[in-house]
Amino acid sequence: MPIDILAFGAHADDIEIGAAGTLLKHANAGQSIVLCDLTKAELSSNGDVFTRLQEAETAKRRIKAKERIQLDLGDRNLLLSDAPIRALVEVIRKHQPRIILAPYWEDRHPDHEHCSRLVREAVFSAGIRNYAPEAGEGHKALSVYYYFINNFVEPDVCVDVTAVYDGKMDILQSYESQFQPADGRVVTPLNTGYFEQIRSREYGFGRNIGTVFAEGFKVRGPIAKDYLG
Repeated sequence: MPIDILAFGAHADDIEIGAAGTLLKHANAGQSIVLCDLTKAELSSNGDVFTRLQEAETAKRRIKAKERIQLDLGDRNLLLSDAPIRALVEVIRKHQPRIILAPYWEDRHPDHEHCSRLVREAVFSAGIRNYAPEAGEGHKALSVYYYFINNFVEPDVCVDVTAVYDGKMDILQSYESQFQPADGRVVTPLNTGYFEQIRSREYGFGRNIGTVFAEGFKVRGPIAKDYLG
């Protein structure tokens, strides 16, 4: 069955940082969500692959997603080549999403930028009938939205997530190994006030549209509408 939203991230927690509120809001409205992490985040400074997998599963349940796919394309190895593009095309064609989410194409972490580029290439290739026919029938998503992780600019689209914002924070708390300082853990930007940065950013987006909290998204090209309202 086709799904409503397919969200891609380089590492488990990327999607949640930028779009957990929006995904939870859509899930609460009865829409189907699938998450796809491109790597196992095996090079993370804190935690390990097994812990991160458990945390990702907890986050999936809290988002109320239908499925979480864990690819193994290699942390810090998300290079633009045919093999990873085909892997993403197969995921897209299998789930036939109306909407696709990917990281914003400018970020301090190169893996986030590379993930964004790979998704863009895969979205285009998935719609070409004669490209990788063994990966399934061609599929063209209706829209692609790019969420913010670290870097951000003025968004093109803001989604009011005020009513589910406590839920978003709960989802992020799933990644205790990444966001909570503890003895023996490396000090990183993620465990030194990162939640406060996210709240500040999304409070600002909310103010821009007259709500308390909002998540922001960028798009490539104009948004087509039959009517303005």
